[in-house]
Amino acid sequence: MSGTGTFQGGIHPNDGKSLSKDKPTKILLPKGELVYPMVQHIGAPAKPIVAVGDKVFVGQKIAEAGGFISVCVNSSVSGTVKKIEPRLTVSGAMVDSIVIENDNEYTTIEGFGEARDYTKLSKQEIRDIVKEAGIAGMGGAGFPTYVKLTPKDDDAIDYVIVNGAECEPYLTSDYRMMIEEPEKIVTGLNVILSLFKNAKGIIAIEDNKPDCIEKISEMVKGEGRIEVKTLKTKYPQGAERQLIYAATGRKINSAMLPSDAGCIVNNIDTVISIYMSVCETTKLIRRIVTVTGDAIKEPQNFSVRIGTSYGELAEAAGGFVNEPQKIISGGPMMGMAMFSLDIPVTRISSALLAYSIDPVTLKPTTPCIRCGRCMEACPSHLVPQMMLPFAERFDDESFEKIDGMECYECGSCTYVCPAGQPLTQAFKQTRRSILDKKRRK
Repeated sequence: MSGTGTFQGGIHPNDGKSLSKDKPTKILLPKGELVYPMVQHIGAPAKPIVAVGDKVFVGQKIAEAGGFISVCVNSSVSGTVKKIEPRLTVSGAMVDSIVIENDNEYTTIEGFGEARDYTKLSKQEIRDIVKEAGIAGMGGAGFPTYVKLTPKDDDAIDYVIVNGAECEPYLTSDYRMMIEEPEKIVTGLNVILSLFKNAKGIIAIEDNKPDCIEKISEMVKGEGRIEVKTLKTKYPQGAERQLIYAATGRKINSAMLPSDAGCIVNNIDTVISIYMSVCETTKLIRRIVTVTGDAIKEPQNFSVRIGTSYGELAEAAGGFVNEPQKIISGGPMMGMAMFSLDIPVTRISSALLAYSIDPVTLKPTTPCIRCGRCMEACPSHLVPQMMLPFAERFDDESFEKIDGMECYECGSCTYVCPAGQPLTQAFKQTRRSILDKKRRK
């Protein structure tokens, strides 16, 4: 095990992880209909290849990728296609979705779940399997995994990093997987390393998870190409740029991909999903979701079928102690506020967080006092207090000139701001506006 890595900037929010971290993951089978949005990833929407009335099975492809940067969708249950129509998603947008009526029999496609020796597969076969499994980055970004595993030059990849930091407060799904299924993480990493002969594997874990560090370090003792890297506990340690710097000392910016710095990064559940697709002949039909917060009766983690509603997740955790003032899909720093639980779990659904009292309402907004705390906290070394006026005036050109596009909306500046300024929200809107204009051009 190597030394401790970190980065400049960042914050130390209350992590809230004690609510769910020590409870074993439960399997949750859906009761109602399943909804599969055609956008669960970065890139072009998937395209339905089934019709209303069709009978489908677990693992069957129901939508094909809409382009190179896209991902197919596979059914997580057996049943009948009920509708193909727009449905509400976490982003608040109505997205074309396939609705399947679950027959509760969970009949699988032929060959589903059979053991397979990855060492007998070619590189292209492994990439094709990952592609057909429908895997996209499950840390939240949703970047198509087979694209990530297909860089311009395999020989230029020096590091394959498994992101076990899980720095987002309240989230404990990766922690539970490191405790419960470490062998799948190590084997999944070996599957990826088989694609890159020059690469070294790094499993990066924050030092607030000593039991994970000890368990996985013991497992990789005989692995010549894999090491565990201990990182300091700090948010946003798990962000791709910060993780790469802390683990390797290499730097990337918004104009670069990790592969440009000789790195490939995948989070814990993505690596496990790679293992399951390649070594167990499955498709991506489930993900681990943390259901937590002081408004949840029984906070815990669930292995849940993709397409299940958030309402069923909340019910499985005992429901609410009281009417929550705020519900978030994801963590408190980078999650999305929700106004309905009639929304499906997707590949990028990491958590359901419910607060009895919205912490944002406890912090009134006052004028900026130029204290500079936002600058100290920013992991990208930006000047948020200068960026905000440009964002508020819709001055995209000036926002770009002071490197505003280097912001990745981690929320650190908003968290430390004593004036309660809506920094991250303003930057998010401005960045989307700029990116939309560039796409239209």
